Amino acid sequence: MLANEQAGVGRLAVASPALHALVDGETATMKAWEDFVSGSRRDNLPVRDVVIRSWARCQSFLVDARADAAPVIGRDHIEALRRDNRDLLQAAASTLAEAADLLSGTRTVMLITDASGVVLEAAGDRATLSVARDISLACGGQWGETFAGTNGIGTALASKQPVLVQAAEHYCAGIKGWSCAGAPIHDPVDGSVVGLLDISGLKQSFTGQALALAVVAARQVEWNLARQTEAEHVRLLEACLEDSQKYAGEGLIALDARGRLLYASRKAAHLLKASFGSDLPQLNRGTRLPIAGIGGGLGGGAGDRLPVPADWVRPLILDGERRGTLLVIPAAASGRPSAGRRAVPDESDHSRSRFADIVGDSDSLRMVIGQGERLAPLPVPILIEGETGVGKELFARAVHGHSAAAGGPFVPFNCGAVSREMLGSELFGYVRGAFTGAAAEGRVGRFELADGGTLCLDEIGELPLDLQPYLLRVLEEGVLYRIGDNVPRRVSVRLLAMTNRNLRQEVAAGRFRRDLYHRLAVTALRVPPLRDRHGDVPRLISHFNGLLAQRHGRAPVRFTAAALDLLQRYDWPGNVRELRNAVERAVLLSTSGSIDIDDLPDELRDACGCVAADGWPLLGSPAPPIVAPAAVVSPPTAMALTETEQRTIKDVIAATGGNLSDAAAVLGISRSTLYRKMSQHGIQRISAGKA
Repeated sequence: MLANEQAGVGRLAVASPALHALVDGETATMKAWEDFVSGSRRDNLPVRDVVIRSWARCQSFLVDARADAAPVIGRDHIEALRRDNRDLLQAAASTLAEAADLLSGTRTVMLITDASGVVLEAAGDRATLSVARDISLACGGQWGETFAGTNGIGTALASKQPVLVQAAEHYCAGIKGWSCAGAPIHDPVDGSVVGLLDISGLKQSFTGQALALAVVAARQVEWNLARQTEAEHVRLLEACLEDSQKYAGEGLIALDARGRLLYASRKAAHLLKASFGSDLPQLNRGTRLPIAGIGGGLGGGAGDRLPVPADWVRPLILDGERRGTLLVIPAAASGRPSAGRRAVPDESDHSRSRFADIVGDSDSLRMVIGQGERLAPLPVPILIEGETGVGKELFARAVHGHSAAAGGPFVPFNCGAVSREMLGSELFGYVRGAFTGAAAEGRVGRFELADGGTLCLDEIGELPLDLQPYLLRVLEEGVLYRIGDNVPRRVSVRLLAMTNRNLRQEVAAGRFRRDLYHRLAVTALRVPPLRDRHGDVPRLISHFNGLLAQRHGRAPVRFTAAALDLLQRYDWPGNVRELRNAVERAVLLSTSGSIDIDDLPDELRDACGCVAADGWPLLGSPAPPIVAPAAVVSPPTAMALTETEQRTIKDVIAATGGNLSDAAAVLGISRSTLYRKMSQHGIQRISAGKA
C-alpha cells in the first residue's frame, strides 16, 4: 500500500506543472474577460484571436455577460425545427447512437444543432446530459452568439470553421464551468452550413482532443447526408421523368425541397430567360432559384424573388410527402409575369367559374348543380363534401362565379398542404418580427388576399383544433388580427369549405368544433362520386379526349367499343381525376390513334377482370377456354392456373439468370407487370440478377 501511495505522489508531482499551467491560464483568461467586459482594457489581452473577436461581436449584440444559461424556444417551435431538419437528423442518427456508448462515463455530451444554433438532439453521458439542462444545453437551447455569447456552437457557426472554447473563454459567466468544441456540418450540394455538431463537457474533465473528434463526427454526418441527398435526387429525377410525358412541348425545371436546381430543359432555360432576363441566375445544377414559397422562400426579400405564376408549379411527391417541385413553363410564356397580388391565380378566370362548365348529365349531378345554382347568390358559407377527385373545386369556382363576389378574387388554400405551425400565418398573416424567421416586411394572409371575393379552404378537416376558434371569429365578426399584431382588420369574404371527411363524425370524435361545423354547414353540397353518375363516363371521356389532345398538340384518340365498355364498368375509386389521368395517358402513349383494352392501365383491367395481350390471366378474369385431348380430363381449377403461372415465371427468371428485363421480354409482358406478378406470387429475385 505504501508503494502505491508513493506512486500516486510521483504521478501528482509529474502532473503538477501541467496542472498549474492550466490553472494559471484560466486565471489569466478570467482576468482578461473581466477587463474586457468592464471596458478597462481591450488591447493586448492574453486571449486567442478567435475568442477576442467573438467577445467583440457579443458586446455589439448587447449579450448579457452575466447570463447563466442560453434561452430556450417553445416546444411547438422545436418540433417544427426538427421536422424542417429531418434530413440532418436522419444523417446524424448513427453518429449520435455511437456517441451514446462512446461518451458514456466521460462526462461529455454530443449535440446536433440547426444552422442557427438551436439544439435539435443530444446524446452522451447520461449524468452530464442531466446537468447540461441547467444551462439549456439540451433540445431547444438557442446557442447562437446573439443569444448565448461566445461558445463552441455559436462561435463555430459565426466563423464557419471548427472552434474549441475552453471554460473562461465563454462570454456569459454562467457557462464558464463548461468547455465545448463545435464543427459545422456542410450541405453536400452547395457547401452551405446546414447545422453543427458539438461536443461539450464540464471543464474539469474536458480535453482538447474533443475538437478532433467533433470534426471527424461532423464529416461522418456530412457523408451520410450526401448519400441521402443523392438517393433522393435520383428519385426526384425519376418522378420528373414520369411527369415529363404529360408536358410535351413545355419547358421543365426540377427543384429539390430547398429550391435547388436538379434539371432544366433547354426550352425551359430559353423561356425563363425571355421572361426574367438578367434577374435569372445561372441555371447550373445545385443553383437555388429564388422563387417565393419554394425552398423556404429562398432568395432574400419578396422583391428579390422571381414572380413565378402559381400555375407553373407542380409538387414532386415522394412517399406521400412533397420533396421537390416541377416548374412547367408553357410554350407561350413570354415577357415578365406580373408580380401583383392578383397575378397568382388564374383563379379569377370567369370562363372557369360557371356551373355550365361542369360536364355531366346524370340525375345525381344535375341535382347538386341545381342546389349550387340556388345557393350561390346567398351570402352564407357553403360546405362542399365529396370523395377525393370528384371535382369539389369546380363547384367552388362555379359558386364564386354565380355569386355577388364574382368580380373579386377567388383564393384557394389547402389546409393540409402546410405544417400546423404555419397554418395561422398563412390564413391570417403576420407583422414584422412576429416570430423567428418571419419576413422583415410581414405577410398578408389568405383572408386579406380574398377580401371582396371568395376564400376556398380545401381539407378543412385538417385545421387544428386550436386554430378553429380564430376562424370562427372571422366568420362571425368579419374581423381578423395578424399574428403579432393588435390592430383589427375588417375583411369581407365569402367562405367555401371543402372536405372528403365526414365532419359530423369528426365532431363526435372531438376533432372538430361543433360550433364551427354548424357555422360552415349552414348550407352544404355533396358532390356525387363518379360511380353514382350513371351515363357520365362517356361524356367525360369525350371532353377530356379533346381538351388534353389540344393541350399536348396531338390528335384525339379513338376508343374501341370494348375499351369504352370496360371504362364504363370500372368503379373509378379515384373518381373524375382518375378518369382524366387515364384519358391523358391514352392520349400521350397512343401510337396508332386507337385505344383498345390492352392499352388501358393494368389496375383498371385487373379490376374489370380482363385478359391482357401478354396472355396472362389477370385477377378476377375468367379462365381461357380449354381444348381437351381425347382422354377425358377435368378442367383446371383457378388454383392450378395460379400455380402454373407461378412456376412458369420462376422457370423463365431462372433461365435468364435473374435478368428481369430479359424475363419480361421472354414472357411477352411489361417489366412492371412482371414485378406485380412476382409480388402477387411471392417470387423473390435472384440475388445475382439485374433489373
